[in-house]
Amino acid sequence: QEQLVESGGGLVQPGGSLRLSCAPSERSGTMNTMAWFRQGPGKEREFVAALRWNGSGTNYADSLKGRFTISRDNAKNTVYLQMNSLKPEDTAKYFCASTKSNLIISSMSNPRFYPYWGQGTQVTVSS
Repeated sequence: QEQLVESGGGLVQPGGSLRLSCAPSERSGTMNTMAWFRQGPGKEREFVAALRWNGSGTNYADSLKGRFTISRDNAKNTVYLQMNSLKPEDTAKYFCASTKSNLIISSMSNPRFYPYWGQGTQVTVSS
């Protein structure tokens, strides 16, 4: 089973930025939709952002639009999550997820459609 490897988490002060990375452990051209979810302390896992690998669609959680940006690097087979103006409430473990399906926009936020998950990377926003 393909695995996803996340990196880039850490401790950052409020107002700061971080960029998370996610790549399959094996080079693959089959992951057509990739996404980021997060789970804060005592909270349920929530959708952050997703994109289709062919560039035909992206989706964001409404509350995060304007601060978070998902992007991809085809050459590196890597998906990124750029997080700006971070707030303490952004503190969470961030998970990368993927599927071989080209999900429609409305399905991208549903974790049930992603069979592949990484182990997560911790992001802590604190002064």
